[in-house]
Amino acid sequence: MQWQDPLRSCLKMLMVGIDLAWGERNRDGICLIEADGQTASVLESSWTLGDDALSSWLRERVGEQPCVMAVDAPLVCPNRSGSRPVDRLTHRLFGREHAGCHPCNARLCARPLRIAKALESEGFSLGWDLAASRLAMEVYPHPAMIRWFGLPRILKYKRGTVAERRREFRRYQSLLSSCLQFRFPELHLGIVGEELLGAVYSKEAEDRLDALFCALIAYHHWRHQGQQTQIIGDAHSGFLVLPQ
Repeated sequence: MQWQDPLRSCLKMLMVGIDLAWGERNRDGICLIEADGQTASVLESSWTLGDDALSSWLRERVGEQPCVMAVDAPLVCPNRSGSRPVDRLTHRLFGREHAGCHPCNARLCARPLRIAKALESEGFSLGWDLAASRLAMEVYPHPAMIRWFGLPRILKYKRGTVAERRREFRRYQSLLSSCLQFRFPELHLGIVGEELLGAVYSKEAEDRLDALFCALIAYHHWRHQGQQTQIIGDAHSGFLVLPQ
């Protein structure tokens, strides 16, 4: 049966997923999904390099439209050293599955915090309240994969030999394909999504697939109006949006 929420059947909302590079020399994976309350479609999967390129992409693809953005990078981080309370909390909640966050402080994540300020200047609210028409929230894919895929341990497609990363990446693609059929049957992958789920492993493909996963978390949060979302941390010291 086709999913439909009549209360939002006429509303179009953009979901952006960004696998944001912390450094200046690495690419950002980006993904764009459009939803209208009845169906959703993957419109674009790509990458950018640097602040200006990312800002230009957002202005061109999103403009001033309503948008829920999920970013795999710290957006709120007031501490100058050490780690955030939310980082430590992920280790208590997901340490057994090896899905705890890397320690984050303002010295380590200067670029993500700079991007967060740029997003605020473009009218995005940093948080999880869907009352905002333009929302940017921090996500972390590993715990979400543990939940959505039912994993005892994280997928280790970012570490190991090339052969090991290729094997785990293909497993990631397979598990995500099954997850999409079960949890998001109304989502049209189109040529863009199908290509990504069948792509040969590369760093670019990894970044783009992570961006798709981030966009799915944004879509899940919007689709269920936050009712199937867990927020850990807080708006002042740092937070994560996790699907339940």
